[in-house]
Amino acid sequence: MTSPADTEAVEAANAAYYEAMERGDFDELSDRWLSGDEGDGISCVHPGWPLLTGRGEVLRSYALIMANTEYIQFFLTDVRVSVHGDTALVTCTENILSGGPAEDGAELGPLVGQLVVATNVFRRTADGWQLWSHHASPVLAESADESPDGPEGTDGDPEDGTA
Repeated sequence: MTSPADTEAVEAANAAYYEAMERGDFDELSDRWLSGDEGDGISCVHPGWPLLTGRGEVLRSYALIMANTEYIQFFLTDVRVSVHGDTALVTCTENILSGGPAEDGAELGPLVGQLVVATNVFRRTADGWQLWSHHASPVLAESADESPDGPEGTDGDPEDGTA
């Protein structure tokens, strides 16, 4: 049986991961990930990126993202936590607002919004809950002329076009 304390601790570890990203705190972000022998087994998939494995490769990716992102803010929704022994799974929707480096003397580059679904896997360690894997995939928005019932103007069987 999962204790409420475990669930709360995992929620706090998940929030700390995103807060470190928002602050651009690479050291804090590094501390959120498994290290030592376990660090060799970590993995990460950023939206549109290939699979990254091992602590060095994963942390280099975050250094690159932080170096090229002037501003980032995460609004997490649909957060679900499941704890099983010393492993925890967090799924959520990342509603991201970000901006790149400013151009031509502006304070901040253009802001861009993105919707991403993420799965974060944590392991319980002597230092608390630490990330083992992060996988984030972009959510593709439906176009205005698409609907769950089929192409615009049809309400029937998409195979034969009947209403």
